[in-house]
Amino acid sequence: MSGLNDLDGVVVVGHATVGQHERVACRLEVHGTVQGVGFRPFVHRLATSLGVDGWVRNDDGRVVVEVAGPPDALAVLSSRLWTDAPPRARVSDVRVTELSAGLPRRGCGFRVAESTARSTGEAHCRPLAPSVRQVPPDIATCEPCLTELFDPDDRRHRYPFVNCTDCGPRATIVDTLPYDRERTTMRAFPMCDDCAREYADPADRRFHAEPIACPRCGPGLTWRTDGDHVSPTSPPTFPRLFPRQAHGEDALAAAVALVRHGGTVALKGLGGYQLVCDATDGAAVARLRARKQRPAKPFAVMVADLDAARELAHLDGSEAALLTSAARPVVLLRRAHDNRGLAGPVAPDAPRLGLFLPATPLHHLLLAELARPLVVTSGNLSDEPIAIDDAEAWERLAAVADGFLGHDRAIRSPYDDSVIRVVAGRPSMIRRARGYAPQPLCLPVGAGEPLLAVGAQLKHTFTLAEGTTAVVGPHTGDLERRPTMEAFERSLAHLSAVTGIAARVVVHDLHPGYLSTRYALAMDADQRVAVQHHHAHVASCAAEHGVTGRFIGVAYDGLGLGDDGTLWGGEVLVADLVSYRRVARFGRAPLPGGAAAVRRPARMALGYLFGAEPLGGSRETDLREADLRLAAPFLDRLPAREVSVVARMVTRGVNCPVASSAGRLFDAAAALLGLRDEATYEGEAAVALEAAADGNPCDAELPWRLARRGGVLIYDPRPTLRAVLTGLYSGVDVGVLAARFHATVAAVTVAFCSDVARRYGLRTVCLSGGVMHNQRLVEILLGALTDAGLEPLVNEQVPAGDGGVSYGQAAVAAARLTGLRTHDHDSFRVPGGLQGFQDDRG
Repeated sequence: MSGLNDLDGVVVVGHATVGQHERVACRLEVHGTVQGVGFRPFVHRLATSLGVDGWVRNDDGRVVVEVAGPPDALAVLSSRLWTDAPPRARVSDVRVTELSAGLPRRGCGFRVAESTARSTGEAHCRPLAPSVRQVPPDIATCEPCLTELFDPDDRRHRYPFVNCTDCGPRATIVDTLPYDRERTTMRAFPMCDDCAREYADPADRRFHAEPIACPRCGPGLTWRTDGDHVSPTSPPTFPRLFPRQAHGEDALAAAVALVRHGGTVALKGLGGYQLVCDATDGAAVARLRARKQRPAKPFAVMVADLDAARELAHLDGSEAALLTSAARPVVLLRRAHDNRGLAGPVAPDAPRLGLFLPATPLHHLLLAELARPLVVTSGNLSDEPIAIDDAEAWERLAAVADGFLGHDRAIRSPYDDSVIRVVAGRPSMIRRARGYAPQPLCLPVGAGEPLLAVGAQLKHTFTLAEGTTAVVGPHTGDLERRPTMEAFERSLAHLSAVTGIAARVVVHDLHPGYLSTRYALAMDADQRVAVQHHHAHVASCAAEHGVTGRFIGVAYDGLGLGDDGTLWGGEVLVADLVSYRRVARFGRAPLPGGAAAVRRPARMALGYLFGAEPLGGSRETDLREADLRLAAPFLDRLPAREVSVVARMVTRGVNCPVASSAGRLFDAAAALLGLRDEATYEGEAAVALEAAADGNPCDAELPWRLARRGGVLIYDPRPTLRAVLTGLYSGVDVGVLAARFHATVAAVTVAFCSDVARRYGLRTVCLSGGVMHNQRLVEILLGALTDAGLEPLVNEQVPAGDGGVSYGQAAVAAARLTGLRTHDHDSFRVPGGLQGFQDDRG
């Protein structure tokens, strides 16, 4: 055998001898995210520098290298495929086989060969296990391209689509793999001679850059507006000031002028249309809010650079690194006290701002021209999917935008902007989309069969998985409207085709009313797996961190169907990736009117006042009457008819499902404190409660009480809410009470976990669910649980909210199908599977 050494599991198994000099030959198959990240040019440069002969090509979803040369040179080549891979590459496996025939001849050099769409099945290649084809996410404009963009002497000066092998569109333009120009939306733009020369030059950084373009041969900007499509709320000068149609620099100039005059531009970005206006113009922002039907939810703000970001917010090193990363996410930052540079309606009452830096040359040009922060938000109406098609955008955004700055490069898949924050020095995902998706994640237990996890109803994502590879699709939105459901179906079909994952197992939530569940039940599948909502939440956190044994799962969110038929949302589980037992929960309260109580926190507060779960013994009636007397100012603030109707509904049990929900308790507290009676978006009341607590120390807790029923520890929230009302009556500041409420929920959680740890001998705590997007609560919990001798974990790569449910579903299904056993599952609950433990029915 050859003298080539074993290198990290890579072994060359054959060689040939020519004359006095040993010469070995091998085939290397590189798996992972290795297409669209400059991997072939990297291999070409490396092989050429080592003086070996052969070729490299994209082959289906992998990169294949056939090479011949001295053993030492091939050893270096094999090793450096791992160690020196391009920054955006993720090498998961390198498989090496002997070449005994058809060796690259000596002195033929090294070249980039034509790609193949599927494995050619050469006789010398041993059969391989199925491998998921990995699609790289879009990459923000790199520094060399930015230099060209603003260099008057460069032929790409001010060209909005400048890119190279290190940056530019990827996932949003891919039709299929292997990743070549003819399999992307760039095939509509034949290269000019200059671009073709760069593309073919191994010394050029655009060597095999598939989206390569220039002003002569690439996409171009378009501008369109129309008096019939200008919103009635637009200033009357708009139709006269701006051309109806324009191209190139004139199109950009029209958009810049419109934003300067207080208008809203619908801009075609990387992953879909965005709505852009001047973030310093209060009237412009207010108009956008009214048109987009988004009255209160904070807008994201794009700024030119880190210096501009520091004028608006405080940021540490981790946050600065996220802002400048290739993903260019929206980063939630603590806002500076003096925000004179922003209009009030941008993020009313929010302690944190969502800031991000430009991801494309077009955004850089806009910011350079306007020299001010810009509101840049999704190109849709509230609860609708982001628009990607030009005709669709023109129709759907006609009443929102005053003008449309588009281009003629088609967007194949919608990718909204990602949102992320830093918690205890670690990134924590809020919305996983552009720049991150569809980068694969690992599953700690491999899926024996390819599977699809269809996720939840809100903040929807789906996950495709095969083996230990999980591909989480981009954020879709809320599956409450048919257009969003259709966007999910299109995205699923596209990503399934690109990754090559043909799911035979479908995984879904227990809730039969979710559109995702209905979709799963209607699918043609070999097997269906039901996963309880909160088990999926905590499993998503455990799987991220590679936890396969038992752990304590804390799932705090809005609502999810429990396996006892009630609505859950404030749960503590003893779980692993297969099953769980509920061991603690929040006290239940009715939701008067069901979904109406979610939209109106004041109703949720009435539900607690009139019908909270009786946990106080024989004095229940006296306690409830005392609570109502304390709540008199709150009750007097509400319409008398609403109070009387809700009281009757609760008393008679009419349309009042009960829930043990942490999210709904936060809603009730916010309403009692006078912070929010109505919620215009999911979680608004909790955001207001966190904002009110900002700046107040966690120096005290409100009263709280635990009761044990049928082996389940239950938090009775009424003493806490009673203390909120008493504090208000005594003149305690609302912000102080809000801070103490957070401290109380944290103390209850630590008590839950400490009790479970003693009873079950566990230390790992996985914190998940939408309530864990509350940064104040999570930071308190991380410190307090650590002080209690426990090991808390939080979601980092997928959202703690419902955007991470599909990944958790995939992790649970993979473990069940593999037959993972870490304890006696007969005493735990597996929905649709094992029976046994019955929760407290109260």
